[in-house]
Amino acid sequence: NLCHLSDFRIHGALAGLKTQRVNCVHKTVKEHLCPWFWSLQLEPVRVRFHHAHSKKFHSENGNDLHPVGEPVSSEVHAWDRSEHSVTNVDEQIFYRRLNSFTSSKEVLHFISTLQTLPDTMAAGALHRICEMEKKDDDQRLPKEILENSAFQALCNHFAQDPSNLSNTGLVTALQALTLLYVDPQSRLLLNLLAECQHRLERGSLDIHSLCILGESLIKLQGPGCSTLDLIIYQLQGGNLEEFTPEDIVTLYRILQACPEKADQHQTFLNKMNNFSLSVVSSLSPKLLSQMLTALVVLDQTQALPLVIKLGKYVVRHIPHFTSEELREVLEAFIYFGHNDRFFTKALEQHVASLCLTLDPEVVSKVMEYCSRKLIFSKPILDAVAETFVCQSEKFSPNQTAELIEPFGKLNYLPPNASALFRKLENILLTRFNYFPPKTLLKLLHSCSLIECHPVNFMARIFSPYFLQQLQGEEPYLDRLSLAQLTQLFLTAILECPFYKGPKLLPKYQVKSFLTPCSSLETPMDFQLYKSVMIGLIDLLGARLYFASKVLTPYCYTIDVEIKLDEDGFVLPFTVDEDIHKRVALCIDGPKRFCLNSKHLLGKEATKQRHLFPITRLRC
Repeated sequence: NLCHLSDFRIHGALAGLKTQRVNCVHKTVKEHLCPWFWSLQLEPVRVRFHHAHSKKFHSENGNDLHPVGEPVSSEVHAWDRSEHSVTNVDEQIFYRRLNSFTSSKEVLHFISTLQTLPDTMAAGALHRICEMEKKDDDQRLPKEILENSAFQALCNHFAQDPSNLSNTGLVTALQALTLLYVDPQSRLLLNLLAECQHRLERGSLDIHSLCILGESLIKLQGPGCSTLDLIIYQLQGGNLEEFTPEDIVTLYRILQACPEKADQHQTFLNKMNNFSLSVVSSLSPKLLSQMLTALVVLDQTQALPLVIKLGKYVVRHIPHFTSEELREVLEAFIYFGHNDRFFTKALEQHVASLCLTLDPEVVSKVMEYCSRKLIFSKPILDAVAETFVCQSEKFSPNQTAELIEPFGKLNYLPPNASALFRKLENILLTRFNYFPPKTLLKLLHSCSLIECHPVNFMARIFSPYFLQQLQGEEPYLDRLSLAQLTQLFLTAILECPFYKGPKLLPKYQVKSFLTPCSSLETPMDFQLYKSVMIGLIDLLGARLYFASKVLTPYCYTIDVEIKLDEDGFVLPFTVDEDIHKRVALCIDGPKRFCLNSKHLLGKEATKQRHLFPITRLRC
């Protein structure tokens, strides 16, 4: 055995092995390597012992190694006390040094210079190695790491007698293995799992260890793991005051893995949600985004006080979020309907300064957030428009649609509108068939809302072939798609008289744009209507002289209609003859405008353009 003591003596073990022939060493490490890692048949292992193993080398910055005796920083000298005994050295210094390394080789070299290493730090070193070697395309450790004698000794230490490990060392070693592919039948993994199970059943794991073990089991065995219920049960029995902020978020993530059981744990979740208000200020940007994501998955719509407080601290961390974390924050705010002017201001500054470097998925999510919350932000819209003109090739068809649609919904043409829509037209001409039919229809409809009429594509979307694609395998087209098609056709008639292409067949046309769930109009504000009605009765003399909610031949519903004869006198709304002029009164409540502004939404601006043949007034 390379090591059998609870204190991990790598340096001593390697020094002892120096006296043996290389073939003996090869035999020893090969026997212990294959069974406990990834069932990988290695080429013959040759362990070469370098001079560094008999010297005490140190690194100031993780790159430059210095033998003892050469000038080094004061932090490095801390390792020289007590003959490299880590037990007498500040643990924080060890982890700071560990995190400063940029390669696994540096970590292995570093630990091989130490005479003793507690199991918690050995587990931390193993975790750091697996973390650095984790790659998207390859989940296995490189052969040169597997054949490294220090790494073999490190793993052998955990595989041989895990009962001697501390709780932290045990679960941290298991957590490290979840970062890479490990053979489910490997000796190392099975021994660690068995010891964890034993301690769990005994109830000897502390809160932090339970949290790490729970997440590790989810990654290794999935959320259906039977042991997970016991872990959650023990965590629920703990005192939340003893949980660190990191433990609270980890517990949210564990529960998030089983959303179907949220109802069973709702009482405990309510307790967590209330307690979490006290730890929000201590959360890092990563933990903030993870807590928000968990609240979304667990559908904690009743936890709005927690969401609001998280939102306040999100504002402070916007420049520090990764692209993925910012995307998760935006998704959560969209889900909970949360908006905050301070968040919007911080988002404007962030997007305007970094938009060209932001991930396309984040850019489209920012636009979705503005669209859903009706946030009319010129800095964001202008920055995104510039980004699309410069980097349109980065955006997928769906992302392109998500990016362009808010311009129509929010009724805004950016300063570079001509370049923006010229770029969009070129993309559609070359990649028309790559856009899903419904996505394409929404995109073109959005363009028409801001008078960028897609005349060159109307013939294609009114064609029977496209309409069949739009319908797909459904027995009929959905109401929203029919309304969008109808409004596009109406636009061609009223605003593009030069369009001579195919017409939309009557069976695809709707009679009214004001319908539940798929409306292209904003319903009238009833309280505002009552106030206006009182004024009209006072002005006209009777309720008889105006009608409300009148459906026009253009499919729009007018809030109030007043009929006039040739001399300009008001006619009763029941009269259908001798009508010289109709006056449409638009009672525009707050919901017909962008949030906290006097800027009409795109669909309302389009409605008023299309009502131009009727004299219209706004109220």
